[in-house]
Amino acid sequence: MSELNVSLGHSASKKIVTVVLGTQWGDEGKGKLVDILSAEIDICARCAGGNNAGHTIVVPMGPEKVETTFAFHLLPSGLINPKCTGVIGSGVVIHVPSFFAELDQLQAQGLDCTNRLFISDRAHLVFDFHQIVDGLKEVELGGSSIGTTKKGIGPAYSSKASRSGLRVHHLFDHDTFASKFRRVVEGRFKRYGHFEYDTEGEIDRYKALAERLKPYVIDSVVYLHDALASGKKILVEGANALMLDIDFGTYPFVTSSSTTIGGVCIGLGIPPKMIDKSIGVVKAYTTRVGGGPFPTEQLNEIGVHLQEVGAEYGTTTGRRRRCGWLDLVVLKHSTLINGYDTFNLTKLDVLDDLSEIKVAVKYLVDGKELHGFPADLDILEKVEVSYVTLPGWQTSIASTRSYEELPENCKKYISFIETYLKVPIEWIGVGPRRESMIKKAIS
Repeated sequence: MSELNVSLGHSASKKIVTVVLGTQWGDEGKGKLVDILSAEIDICARCAGGNNAGHTIVVPMGPEKVETTFAFHLLPSGLINPKCTGVIGSGVVIHVPSFFAELDQLQAQGLDCTNRLFISDRAHLVFDFHQIVDGLKEVELGGSSIGTTKKGIGPAYSSKASRSGLRVHHLFDHDTFASKFRRVVEGRFKRYGHFEYDTEGEIDRYKALAERLKPYVIDSVVYLHDALASGKKILVEGANALMLDIDFGTYPFVTSSSTTIGGVCIGLGIPPKMIDKSIGVVKAYTTRVGGGPFPTEQLNEIGVHLQEVGAEYGTTTGRRRRCGWLDLVVLKHSTLINGYDTFNLTKLDVLDDLSEIKVAVKYLVDGKELHGFPADLDILEKVEVSYVTLPGWQTSIASTRSYEELPENCKKYISFIETYLKVPIEWIGVGPRRESMIKKAIS
């Protein structure tokens, strides 16, 4: 332990952690940037959420460079790069059968994750009864349904907060696990009635799953700090996004974890001083899945255009996403909380065919501008959105590979966002493939 402390003290001045976070309501395209950045890092870590996240990456695989689409839900996207190790941190909630189903699918597609994928022993577990309860809670809410993915994420975090949850390390003392598991399930029966569930069958199932899981389980705090001490670079892949944060999002239409820069420290046990750079991923328009207010939503031909051209369907759920204009009020709120150093603007090519593009710059209530994003959703429902209209470029940018080649009106759109938010845009996505990303010089 003394050697660890000495080595940590020696490297304390080095900031070698990069963080990629969603800035809106998720689905911004974080996975592709993580994939690109992972080529130059050692460890890609997930800090929060569960298999309700969904990152799609399209990359060439094998000697023939066959374009392959990988769908990540729980596993870190950086695993696509063969020299990158994936870590699922303590703040993540894990449904073990889904972990193995995803891993098996990735390996069947030619992605070998042997000896480079690890799980924190402190991570909490999601069980099938959590998923059943997730659905029951939605029914209970009726017209006020949150619109969850029904993956059991919320109930698992609820168990964690009420100190009745089970963690990964509990799996390896089977008798103690079985006793705790029975007690937790009985508690759910008392709360929701006796739903159909084979408690003893699950206990037997997890005895076998525990044996398979054991090689992946580590003390992630020691692992990550040893890596930091030796100068290894860590990339943190955020899940969901700021507007789905349990504290700062559109509560209660949010996820159940901290999706902010603070969640990185909480979910991985990394001190703030080790974070060198935070990159906010911004879709060139706005989308969200599930219920809740959406001020710039376009329930018209523009919304349909963004939905169809942008292929706005959930990676995890397949649900059609709601679409609207870019909302800079949302992004200012997001920027204040997360302090982004740069942005990655994604899916800019989806706007190619539009003759004009609107951008939300103010919220007004009774003619007065709101100074900030309101906590009260009743107020949010009433806002009048003030837009600035910018000219479109009406030409394809899909094959563009440098900022200088972009149409002037496209550059003006980018510049308008940078000026309003006072944060430079460093990366620009112009298509789904790995190579469809422009790196813009920033001062």
